[in-house]
Amino acid sequence: MAMAFLPRKIDFFEIFDNALGNLTKTTNVLVEMFKNPADFEEKTSLIHDYERDGDILTHEIMKELNKTFLTPIDREDIHALASTIDDVLDLIWGAVDRMAVYRISEPTPEAVSIAEDLQKTAEILQKALKELRAKSYAHVQEYCIEINRLENRVDRKFRDMLGKLVNETNDPIFIIKWKDVYQHLEDASDRCEDIADILEAIVLKHT
Repeated sequence: MAMAFLPRKIDFFEIFDNALGNLTKTTNVLVEMFKNPADFEEKTSLIHDYERDGDILTHEIMKELNKTFLTPIDREDIHALASTIDDVLDLIWGAVDRMAVYRISEPTPEAVSIAEDLQKTAEILQKALKELRAKSYAHVQEYCIEINRLENRVDRKFRDMLGKLVNETNDPIFIIKWKDVYQHLEDASDRCEDIADILEAIVLKHT
């Protein structure tokens, strides 16, 4: 279910805005499905659709990058941004897919909490990109600092969740299942921080 959101005239910032908008929609659905797992299967399918839309956008960016001589930011930064945004989507989809495979029907409060942090991070990334396009570099850095703070918070939550799994759960299968899901969500947060690092690097090149 690919969305018709590619501009006729190539505009890398517009495509990246669409890609981060797609990521934000994905995290919105992730939070909704974790808070209300009654329609888990429907939401899983929707996240899969968004992940495929992300693949289409990434392919489009790479294709246009190979055809475009002049780019608004360095070519390696465009490539890195496209690849890393795609990685985040893949990891979120991986977490949801694992839950479907493992037949996990009731997300833990900890999973909900990390999903909410991913949602906030995606929204901030989209704002940071808009500021980058406007060359409001100080605002980009402020948003990147906030993303780093959120990633550190997710790291702490992940550590606490592992401790809780091992120390408060006697079911080894439950531990294995949730450790896998938590790891995908934590890795998604790490990759979001990588996006922020790329944006900061771009800012440093222009200041």
